Amino acid sequence: MFRAVFLQKSDTAVLTEVRELSEDRLPEGDVLVAVDYSTINYKDGLAITGRFPVVRQWPMVPGIDLAGTVESSANPRFKPGDKVLINGYGLGDAHWGGLAQKARVKSEWLIPVPSPFSTLNAMAIGTAGYTAMLCVLALEQHGVRPDRGPVLVTGAAGGVGTIAIAVLAKLGFDVTASTGRLEEAAFLQKLGASQVIDRATLASAGEMLGEERWAGAIDTVGSATLANVCAATRYRGTVTACGLAQGLDFPTSVLPFILRNITLCGIDSVMAPTNCAPRPGNVWPATST
Repeated sequence: MFRAVFLQKSDTAVLTEVRELSEDRLPEGDVLVAVDYSTINYKDGLAITGRFPVVRQWPMVPGIDLAGTVESSANPRFKPGDKVLINGYGLGDAHWGGLAQKARVKSEWLIPVPSPFSTLNAMAIGTAGYTAMLCVLALEQHGVRPDRGPVLVTGAAGGVGTIAIAVLAKLGFDVTASTGRLEEAAFLQKLGASQVIDRATLASAGEMLGEERWAGAIDTVGSATLANVCAATRYRGTVTACGLAQGLDFPTSVLPFILRNITLCGIDSVMAPTNCAPRPGNVWPATST
């Protein structure tokens, strides 16, 4: 038996409870993991509250990531006692996820917890940190370097934003942080931001092509903010888009793309292959640096 956050759908609401379940209720998979840690992500909040229909199969155990210890495995690649982690692959919306004491998953979704991480370290970084590192690596892959100018991080006080600032600053970038929580300015500067701006300066409809300000950007909010960021990106700059906190829309024009040759990179942390990063191995060892 194991305990899990258990979601069921009624005609009018999502019913959430902590329930004790037997292991035979677990979905199909060739590896059984004792979950040490998971994280609470924005998508988990949507699933638990039912505010947006992210769950594709009912009933569901939420939790889009986990780190834990292999209990049994039909794949010789993993053996009992191995420390492993997963994020994405439908965990928490199509396949029972990490907010439970046990998880049965497909071995191809798992990666070993890399040195020097523990399972706690891995989930302290979590999907937010993984996504942030995917964004940073995409900027690097497209030639954004510290000597090309400052970079912007929107949604800077959130999970992706805070880790992105810390990583970019460590790599030598001049980082501007955009946030609606200006009371967090000192914290963001401690992480490495050289400047903190009010998100309101980017949140409303702006010019189709503005002053060239940033060599690159990591955007977590979408909508008018993303459009304004693209309009203010320097020639041959790169913007990564990984979130929709402001909205799903993208009210932009082609001008930044055809006049300044900017690149807009979509960042997906759900189905990203473990060898997707433009560095040896996968993104998790890169994150450990």
